[in-house]
Amino acid sequence: MPFITLTAADGRTFPAYEARPAGQPRGAVVVVQEIFGVNSHIRSVVDGYTQAGYLAVAPAAFDRVQPGVELGYAEADMVAGQALKAAVEALPAPGVQADIQAAIDHAARHSGGKVGIVGYCWGGLLAWRAASLLSGLSAAVPYYGGGMTTEAERVRQPRCPVLAHFAEQDKWIPLESVQAFAQAQPDVAVHLYGAHHGFNCDQRGAWHAPSAQLARERTLAFFAQHLG
Repeated sequence: MPFITLTAADGRTFPAYEARPAGQPRGAVVVVQEIFGVNSHIRSVVDGYTQAGYLAVAPAAFDRVQPGVELGYAEADMVAGQALKAAVEALPAPGVQADIQAAIDHAARHSGGKVGIVGYCWGGLLAWRAASLLSGLSAAVPYYGGGMTTEAERVRQPRCPVLAHFAEQDKWIPLESVQAFAQAQPDVAVHLYGAHHGFNCDQRGAWHAPSAQLARERTLAFFAQHLG
């Protein structure tokens, strides 16, 4: 499998899954995982952005606390993923954001174009933070970012355009908090879907094909607008 090794600013090396289009990339997309690691679903997401013409790369966001994580979507996987997420969140700053920055820098160098970021679930939160904390991003698209609608997160000031996807029936992200986020961030394009948390993932019971397709169309149009 096409895993590469990236190096963060602190010298730490870590793996990332990368795919490149046949011709010159139209830009690059950093894909940030759910709490289940760079598993087969996230790799398929990377491949999907490559098919749309982008160099795409998914850094292993758990690597600082446990290498080689690849979980499924059963209850035991959920518990394991939540514990790993908590361990990463507890790292001293900048923590995993240093690895995401390394992925952005790599994507910019090797695509020769602008870089966007997309993240799912926990990765949505990390993408939202990256939009305000990191350099080199031209667009950010969080999908149902767990925690990004809390009061502490919704006051961030993104440094690039942001498109956010949320689910109306998300038991992890209350609809009222999404509405508060939209009010606090009038420049963020917020879209709601008649689906549950995780609707983009075709390996989960929450998968909702019409919502996933519409969100992908909107995301690709957003990237086409901002990444060129």
